[in-house]
Amino acid sequence: MSAPTLTTVLIANRGEIACRIMRTAKNLGLTTVAVHSETDKNARHTREADIKVNLGGSKAADSYLQISRLIAAALASGAQAIHPGYGFLSENAEFARAVESAGLIFLGPPASAIGAMGSKSAAKSLMEQAGVPLVPGYHGEAQDLATFRDAAERIGYPVLLKATAGGGGKGMKIVERVEDLADALASAQREAASSFGDSRMLVEKYLLKPRHVEIQVFADQHGHCLYLNERDCSIQRRHQKVVEEAPAPGLSQQLRKSMGEAAVKAAQSIGYVGAGTVEFLLDARGEFFFMEMNTRLQVEHPVTEAITGLDLVEWQLRVAQGQELPMTQEQVPLLGHAIEVRLYAEDPDNEFLPATGTLALYRESSPGAGRRVDSGVAQGDSISPLYDPMLGKLIAWGEDREQARLRLLAMLDEFVVGGVKTNLPFLRRIIAHPAFAAAELDTDFIPRHQTQLLPPTTTLSDEFWQAAAAAFSQSEPPRVRRDDPRSPWSSMNGMRSGMPSEVVLHLTCDGQEQVIKLCDDSAGSFQLIGDQLLIEQNGLRQQHLALRRDDTLYLKWAGDLHAVRRFDPITAADASQAPQCGLTAPMNGSIVRVLVEVGQNVEAGTLLVVLEAMKMEHSIRADKAGTLTGVHCSEGEMVSEGAVLVEIEAQVE
Repeated sequence: MSAPTLTTVLIANRGEIACRIMRTAKNLGLTTVAVHSETDKNARHTREADIKVNLGGSKAADSYLQISRLIAAALASGAQAIHPGYGFLSENAEFARAVESAGLIFLGPPASAIGAMGSKSAAKSLMEQAGVPLVPGYHGEAQDLATFRDAAERIGYPVLLKATAGGGGKGMKIVERVEDLADALASAQREAASSFGDSRMLVEKYLLKPRHVEIQVFADQHGHCLYLNERDCSIQRRHQKVVEEAPAPGLSQQLRKSMGEAAVKAAQSIGYVGAGTVEFLLDARGEFFFMEMNTRLQVEHPVTEAITGLDLVEWQLRVAQGQELPMTQEQVPLLGHAIEVRLYAEDPDNEFLPATGTLALYRESSPGAGRRVDSGVAQGDSISPLYDPMLGKLIAWGEDREQARLRLLAMLDEFVVGGVKTNLPFLRRIIAHPAFAAAELDTDFIPRHQTQLLPPTTTLSDEFWQAAAAAFSQSEPPRVRRDDPRSPWSSMNGMRSGMPSEVVLHLTCDGQEQVIKLCDDSAGSFQLIGDQLLIEQNGLRQQHLALRRDDTLYLKWAGDLHAVRRFDPITAADASQAPQCGLTAPMNGSIVRVLVEVGQNVEAGTLLVVLEAMKMEHSIRADKAGTLTGVHCSEGEMVSEGAVLVEIEAQVE
């Protein structure tokens, strides 16, 4: 039976991937349908869709993971197909079956293929039968602690716990010692259940200094399957990719062919259809080990599109309607080089904790040849703790790797985000690092170069404070005589009759405070024109981005964006003398476990509370030995950043 004519597609996802799928769908003349939670009702993907449907709820489990509501939304909107994006239900066989049972097209592989390869354990068993080398590990059905303890002892520590149904670093823990296994397993299982609705785990040997190289495969309904070259995704933090590039640097044509043919063999053995990725660990000797297969479109698919000139979402739409792949393996292009970085709302200086808040300032890189930005947010949007912290991706293409790298550096310099902490400066340091420029890549890249990539906070220079004060003063709106702009009383320049003009500002930035005096004789060196602060000294003229948003000035200085605010020294002094109130929430999130009660004695380092934010768990531990005098949270409760969770009275020596 032929597939129905496709005119309307529903995207069962959110954020940048929903916006990216809509872009291709609209180019093909299709009507797009967005679904959203209560939290996301005004999100960018809903604004860009032709039709939007409210799923209700706030958490993913109450909205984007509700299969029956998604099916009902598709039927009510007139959609003939559902694209799952990535994450959420994209690798859920039950969802694929439900879509097909409702008479709709699932824009992904058959449910049978998801069942076979969507589970990491099943995929490893299948590849083992096919003779593809595997990393030593256990991927059986038994899920009790004793089984995992026996397997880890047999494999040898360190080991890596991984969710069988997931990806993106969710439900993944490194375990160095047997004493840490029980807590790590329980935490990984909770993360996996929260993110994928499946808590099953596997364990494998944690290899040292491997490269993460993956093969993009694509298959149609007529038995044809191609590999569209490979991607290197070795640079990761918390087991989640940060930088991806294609092709993999230094890969020989023979090795590319061997890995590609192995990936195609895996896909064909399960009757695969659509876009998929087979992931390998590659060691320095050129040996590769199968890790997993992701039965969906990957976050990093744009770099493959850049080096092939293909639109993989368009291929998904066409293949789902029964069309054949438009080329043979020999015709697959490999053009130049592409590099992608993932922009996250997170604080790299604080163990990459997710960040939330409002995007007071959001300005993307300028468009141009070899430049692409896929994002799911806009200025003024709120970043919720309920979902993944990725804001978007920057992709640069060049005729060779160095041109792509330099182009990406320029894009990172132009990109501006204020109001929410991001990894933007961190990304720039990676791409600018000599080891990255030399393509010295492996999964230990970030820890090995941590000193350069995560430098300690330095004292801001006098030149910075003078520039910040000038820009702050010149951007200050008039507070009096707004009806008469020519009146001297409309100006905030500090003019006093019969005395030199002087402005005294108490400013704070990056936890530092400074008192700056601006006088007329120095004002000529600084001139704020639009969003640029021009500085002219000793015949040298420089310009810095300087944007005012309400009471905050965002000043670009030495490559980093700094948020500068005024402060009241009296209020600040009072706050510094206030007593400490206990351990607080490091971010907005949901309490998933409370392990202590009032009156309980604890040792330093004792696990007290587990907080979940943006699909990841974060442990709150005792900072000292003592007695719990207050527990101010409960399981299931949403808490705000800075909220006091527990209070401890220190032990008396």
